[in-house]
Amino acid sequence: MKILLLTIILVGLAMVLLGIRVFFVKGGRFPHTHINGNRELNKRGIKCVQHDEYYK
Repeated sequence: MKILLLTIILVGLAMVLLGIRVFFVKGGRFPHTHINGNRELNKRGIKCVQHDEYYK
């Protein structure tokens, strides 16, 4: 029972810490982590493979 309670507390703490920007900043959003959102990869011409597969 102690391990379950500890796990729930740790997971809840992780969720709050990961979402600080979203929860506490007005207009906050999670960062865009997709390849198309990375400027350096776009400069080098690296595109998302999934995008090519979906839009053939």
